[in-house]
Amino acid sequence: MLLLAMKVLRNKYALTEGGIHALIWAMLLFLPYMVSTAANEYKVGPIPGLFFTISGFIHMAIFYSNAFFFYPRLMNRKYWWLYLPVAMLLLFISFQLKYHILAFWFPDVLKDMTAYKFIFGPSVGIFFISVIYRRRVNKIRFEKEQEKKRTEQLSTELKFLRSQISPHFLFNVLTNLVSLARKKSERLESSLIMLSDLMRYMLYDTQGKKVAVIKEIEYLKSFIALQQLRFGSEVAVNAVMNTEEETECYTIEPMLLIPFVENAFKHGVNYLSHPQIDIELSVKDGQLIFDVKNRFDEENVTEKDENSGIGLSNVRTRLDMLYRDKYTLLIRNENGVFHITLTLVLT
Repeated sequence: MLLLAMKVLRNKYALTEGGIHALIWAMLLFLPYMVSTAANEYKVGPIPGLFFTISGFIHMAIFYSNAFFFYPRLMNRKYWWLYLPVAMLLLFISFQLKYHILAFWFPDVLKDMTAYKFIFGPSVGIFFISVIYRRRVNKIRFEKEQEKKRTEQLSTELKFLRSQISPHFLFNVLTNLVSLARKKSERLESSLIMLSDLMRYMLYDTQGKKVAVIKEIEYLKSFIALQQLRFGSEVAVNAVMNTEEETECYTIEPMLLIPFVENAFKHGVNYLSHPQIDIELSVKDGQLIFDVKNRFDEENVTEKDENSGIGLSNVRTRLDMLYRDKYTLLIRNENGVFHITLTLVLT
């Protein structure tokens, strides 16, 4: 009952736990003066109002001494055997206090044997309520600690996944720049500037937070541009980005889309005849649809290096962590065409 009352008060009036305790005990202490009159001596049943209030302070002592001292310190593997006699002693002291208070101030009440259950019974009831309260508090605290650990673990895993993606991306881009340097291409300088912008984005804009979808799209366009600089007309790249004005309001997990494009360039450029990569991205009504296709050489599909597939595996793990039940990922491999379609609900 006490726990239910606390929950209702917390939800309805946004009271702190201390405020809820104070309110409940105040109601109990002043109950005789709210339900009875002076003509009736403020009695609650056979119990005089003054004794009822004094008993309330005794009950408070039982509740808080057991819930915050005896139970937490003794109810464990080491001292559990000591808890039972301590609990019995606590109840015995409360009985003695109540008896002597009645004998001194309200001796007539002791003559009514039927009133004993209303005099001594609440001590036992409050004691068990304090046990239930402490167990419930311990459970809530344990669940919060577990949730905190899960959150910290999730954060650590995401940082690890990002740390895997970044070197993989840089390795590919640097390979592109080496190719341009060998060709003594005039486009090397502009490519280095573009790479500098991308690295700034990766190092400063994507740490521990989501980014604007527009920024992620610009990052994606820059990566595709770097790849086109490398391969030129040797690879047909069709990239279409369709967005609406409201796209600026949405955010996305950084570097979530790039592994699909990396994978397409990594395996699509080795196609023997007319390599082609199709990339289409659209954002409409809070939903992002990302579609990537690339042809590949089925005969050499088993000759992938040991890092192949890491990016796609990571992105699937990140999707499960951050967008569970808010995404669909279709990966198809048919007739020499590798095709992925990601549908994502944006926030």
